Amino acid sequence: MRFKSIQVGGYRIFAVTGTNSVSFAIDFTKAKTQGLLGFAVERHDKEEDEQYFLYGFKFFRSVFAVPTPDILVSTRDHPVQSFVYDDFTAKPGRTYTYYFYPIKGKPKNLDRSAEPIPITIETEPAFSKLEHDIFFNRGVASSQAYQRRFGNRSPEQLRKAGEAQKAKDALDWLSRDLDDAMLRFIDQAETGDTLLGCFYEFRYEPVIEALRAAVERKVTLKLIVDAKENQTSDKKAFPREENLQQIKQAGLKIGTQVLLREARKNEIQHNKFMVLLKGSSKDPSAVWTGSTNLSIGGIHGQTNVGHWIRNADVAAKFKSYWDLLADDPGAQIGDTPAETRRKNNQLRQAVAAIDASPSEWRDFPTGFTPIFSPRAGLKILEMYANLLDEAESLACITLAFGVNKLFKERLIDNTHRNALTFFLLEREDKPDKDNPDTFIRLSAQNNTYMAFGSYLKEPIHQWAKEASAKILGLNQHVSFIHSKFLLKDPLGDDPIVVTGSANFSAASTNDNDENMVVIRGNQRVADIYFTEFNRLFSHYYFRSVQSRLNQSDRPKNTPSLFLEESDQWLDKYSLVSLKRKRVEVFVKMADAQTLSV
Repeated sequence: MRFKSIQVGGYRIFAVTGTNSVSFAIDFTKAKTQGLLGFAVERHDKEEDEQYFLYGFKFFRSVFAVPTPDILVSTRDHPVQSFVYDDFTAKPGRTYTYYFYPIKGKPKNLDRSAEPIPITIETEPAFSKLEHDIFFNRGVASSQAYQRRFGNRSPEQLRKAGEAQKAKDALDWLSRDLDDAMLRFIDQAETGDTLLGCFYEFRYEPVIEALRAAVERKVTLKLIVDAKENQTSDKKAFPREENLQQIKQAGLKIGTQVLLREARKNEIQHNKFMVLLKGSSKDPSAVWTGSTNLSIGGIHGQTNVGHWIRNADVAAKFKSYWDLLADDPGAQIGDTPAETRRKNNQLRQAVAAIDASPSEWRDFPTGFTPIFSPRAGLKILEMYANLLDEAESLACITLAFGVNKLFKERLIDNTHRNALTFFLLEREDKPDKDNPDTFIRLSAQNNTYMAFGSYLKEPIHQWAKEASAKILGLNQHVSFIHSKFLLKDPLGDDPIVVTGSANFSAASTNDNDENMVVIRGNQRVADIYFTEFNRLFSHYYFRSVQSRLNQSDRPKNTPSLFLEESDQWLDKYSLVSLKRKRVEVFVKMADAQTLSV
């Protein structure tokens, strides 16, 4: 949801709420900011009878001359020196009133006399009966919060140390509601219903147990599981071997309850979706989709999203796609080259016929458009690139396996007059050592900003040393960013969200079994995705900057880890600066409402 305050002292607050995150911006164009040291932020929660100033990491160095990693300061005494702010500690379905206090004076003699700017907001419910429910895990095992709570020890290390409850708490903290939501989707299936599933990785025991329990209550279960024989001389088939082991352990029957996806052994069955069919008539009812693999790392490690859609038409499209894949279509081992081409082309044509999705984003209707793979050509991928390039004010994307050249070719001619564009990547975007001349670099000159998965390998003043999801044993390949979603003008009146399993790549378009959903015009969906993107980008941007500095022999423009002792921080809000542009996106957002305080 979107909110704005009344104007107080020339300031007006804008807010966007998701389920667990609230993003703010402060319009200061009519305020007298000379001498401003920042804002103290107070939050009032009537439901829990709490009212206190929120905490921050940055502080005045004249107050704490020798910082240590255990310092956490109140914004009352160490104000936020920014006109954008986020609260990542909100709870779903709550009403909060925030008070932003303009602070002037000196660090050791603060002037708190200015009238605060109040804004009342409501967060979205996590579990509802609406058409959409969206669940993000935290995706930040490499964080100060995890270090403070669990000392950079993995859930398994905690369990082995005899701290079973703390191990459970760590898993719960990492997953938030993502695992619970997946289990609830399965548990809604009643006697006589049918659950269809399509999974790449099938090795998360709580979900497998929930599926087995569904069978016991007379739910018809039919799963398609990746079982490609893609082994090499030094590697076993993945995820085939582990998937088969879990299927056997759960007592599920191959051939009836579980269908093995074995054709096209060099391409992956990358879907992670379920479809609920109601009653003996098998009426399509709901879909679970997103980026979350059924694994410890998918749910508790790398960043992922699960998207629960209650829409019969969408469920029917996913059922049609499931029915197609159930026959294990495509080339089989032993086929001739001609047979391979013929069978794979037939598969691509059959997939494209399910959804007949337009290749121009302007032609997408309001509501849902599922997009399935594999399919011929790159028109869909080009359409995704155009969504970023043709945004009016803001575009965001998460990428687990690099930036496809189509996106770079679209954005390379952009300037500060184009939309602000954010990339959140698993790894830093940099030239290939073997072929550096082909690299296209996007930068602030293109109004494009990137953050990538990274963590603090050593303590830095008040920031403690962190551990990555890989170090914690949660993930081995993708340790940070595994989600796959794109946002075009998420705060506008006609936002577009693209979400699902595909990595915005040629392989995910032409070769792999994949699903995406284009959701147009739904502000609730856009707001939830936007606030979670904001959370993740903010987390990793700071760490990305530190990572680059650590790689440089002569770091320049080192960001301050402390608050400015004067109003010098305001210089960073020039008209063409990134910081100013971020504020303007909020100020121009559509349909913001003002609630009484």
